[in-house]
Amino acid sequence: MICLFAFVSVSAQTKAEADSAYAQEHYDQAITLYNKLLESGVSASVYYNLGNAYYRSGDMAHAILSYERAYLMEPGDKDIRFNLQLARTKTIDKITPESEMFFVTWFRQLVDLRSADQWGRAVIVCFALFVVSVLLYFFLERLLWRKIGFGVAVCSLVLAVFFHIFAYQQQQKLLQRTHAIVMASSLTVKSTPSASGTDLFVLHEGTKVQITDDTMKDWKEIRLADGKVGWVPVKTIERI
Repeated sequence: MICLFAFVSVSAQTKAEADSAYAQEHYDQAITLYNKLLESGVSASVYYNLGNAYYRSGDMAHAILSYERAYLMEPGDKDIRFNLQLARTKTIDKITPESEMFFVTWFRQLVDLRSADQWGRAVIVCFALFVVSVLLYFFLERLLWRKIGFGVAVCSLVLAVFFHIFAYQQQQKLLQRTHAIVMASSLTVKSTPSASGTDLFVLHEGTKVQITDDTMKDWKEIRLADGKVGWVPVKTIERI
């Protein structure tokens, strides 16, 4: 317990120092301290503050990377979402995503309303409500209350199933980490995993890509939101 309290105290002190450095516009110092905090455990709030420090220092690639990591952990946070969208407007590449069916877009937006943990808690609440409703149905004598119990049980069970699906989707995003951010100021995407491959197109720092082939050590196949595909050196991108 003493070690735990000491660790929490040191973490709180480091965060206070980082916040103070950011408030005084010592952004490089704040970046160092926030990164030190992340070594002891990831946190959406620390990633968000780190993104703010990078943004203020003019490093858009690391700012977007930090905001994306914070958004991955807390997709429902409006401040994280707003700052991420603002940072994206500072990038050079303006990529128009491929069109998709409206219900797919709606489903993605619905899943991103909450994090995996929040959806998981919603599942627990719905399942508890289902159990209580089933007990009301079996043990109450009045027909009206039994009908209410049955209806609530069905609705809560359906919601629990949907919330479980949403939690699973968010958990998969956290585990798979298939997206990355271009960190190089200018990057030529190749047709093959070789420096002698044909030049396909050029990307710039801060652009978000999806890793579609992760089997090679030094090269990764990427895909853009508009459907373009190519190969890039692994050192030019950083996984979210």
